[in-house]
Amino acid sequence: MREYAIATIPADGIGPEVIAAGTQVLAALEKREGHIKFNIENFDWGSDYYKKYGVMMPADGLAQLKKFDAIYFGAVGAPDVADHITLWGLRLPICQGFDQYANVRPTKILPGITPPLRNCGPGDLDWVIVRENSEGEYSGHGGRAHKGLPEEVGTEVAIFTRVGVTRIMRYAFKLAQARPRKLLTVVTKSNAQRHGMVMWDEIAAEVAEEFPDVTWDKMLVDAMTVRMTLNPKSLDTIVATNLHADILSDLAGALAGSLGVAPTANIDPERRFPSMFEPIHGSAFDITGKGIANPVATFWTAAQMLEHLGEADASARLMRAVEKVTGAGVLTPDVGGTANTQDVTDAVIDAIYSSNV
Repeated sequence: MREYAIATIPADGIGPEVIAAGTQVLAALEKREGHIKFNIENFDWGSDYYKKYGVMMPADGLAQLKKFDAIYFGAVGAPDVADHITLWGLRLPICQGFDQYANVRPTKILPGITPPLRNCGPGDLDWVIVRENSEGEYSGHGGRAHKGLPEEVGTEVAIFTRVGVTRIMRYAFKLAQARPRKLLTVVTKSNAQRHGMVMWDEIAAEVAEEFPDVTWDKMLVDAMTVRMTLNPKSLDTIVATNLHADILSDLAGALAGSLGVAPTANIDPERRFPSMFEPIHGSAFDITGKGIANPVATFWTAAQMLEHLGEADASARLMRAVEKVTGAGVLTPDVGGTANTQDVTDAVIDAIYSSNV
């Protein structure tokens, strides 16, 4: 029996709903596989915690999480708490504190889901976006002066280090090398941002020499949005800065049909700390409590978590179950269906137990 300690942080909005669905699916996999066990501990951190205690998580939050094998995260953000407080109070301290420098966001069109792109279906859009997750535009450096005066100024300093860029570039090349097409696209804005972005280009060329079997090209981020929309088949693995990949991965989720099916893994590749797995759809307060949140992204990110833990068979079984369910038309409203969260969850659990999955 292989046991894994999993910390769940449902947090805000629909986060508790989809994490509850995810833990049901993990329990089903546990029974189906027979040789794995998930010891799950829940943490009630988030915006409600902030309203009670003035912080999004306790001061020793990272110390509490460090003992776990993985973190299963819901969503953060609330309409009555400033976004910079929720983000910098919970999610980013975990990502940066545990040096989860590789944010990995796979995107593909699942069976049964109709994407907004013309003449594009399953197999035509199959990408993995690698986002630098520790520095860049989200370094948190800068400040404000002369507040409220006409000469008020705010600075936001993007920090790119050779260590940071090299390690994410090497991670992306290795990932591209492991995929069938062995194709990587490096995204920057080096025509206008002539310091950090030019360094990105230079380091990409240096690292590329280590991977002669990987074909790679460069794109400016604005042109990349056009290529993603008009020529999705030309792309496979993509690497970009913290900000650029954040934006492009939301576009990717929309092009695949819905952010409700888009997963994320925040990885510490050196495995010094637990990695964190979350759907990217956000807290979605407009549908909170209605029972219609799409749990597919949360299931997919659970599959990423299982793969990271070394349970490749369980991961593959979960994705086969998800694709069987979406292909059968059991879909939530965001992807054109009428099913609710529990309907989809029950269908995936049934598929997990099915003999042909």
